[in-house]
Amino acid sequence: MKKTAVLLYPQFSEYELSVALSILMQGEKPVITVGINNQPIIGESGLTCLPDTTIDDVNYDEIDSLLLTGCMDIFSLEGERKLIEFIKQIGSKVSVIASISSSPYLLAKAGILKGKKYTIGMTEENRETSGVFEKENYCEELVVQDGNLITARGRGFIRFGTLFGKALNLTFDDNWYKE
Repeated sequence: MKKTAVLLYPQFSEYELSVALSILMQGEKPVITVGINNQPIIGESGLTCLPDTTIDDVNYDEIDSLLLTGCMDIFSLEGERKLIEFIKQIGSKVSVIASISSSPYLLAKAGILKGKKYTIGMTEENRETSGVFEKENYCEELVVQDGNLITARGRGFIRFGTLFGKALNLTFDDNWYKE
């Protein structure tokens, strides 16, 4: 079975991944964490993770989906050209992309949001000044699915995770995630 690549970067939001990762585990979907380099990555709540591989070493043939989380300061990643190029390359090869909170910014920089409906946990002012978003495709909904692309605002992490699992055709008990 092919794997889901979970892209991690400094200040990544752990809670936004929690339901999606749980569903991947229930569905017995293999996961590979991918970092910009092979150094430990500290999330926004202080959790330290060591990525399984790097954006330079990932085997594209073993990946069928991509999961991105937001981070405290997504604009701190805008100079990471290799990261944007990785997202652009893998985005054309995977069957499902799920991006939450501020991370759709990275998809927009990589050109993946072109012509797609999306949402993002970013102010209108930041969206406009970034210069990478198609204003007409922005949706106010908490979670938006457009074909193989799922985007969400951070507080939509439960619905986001369940939609991701369904898009991957995984078997899981979504009652685990109801209030």
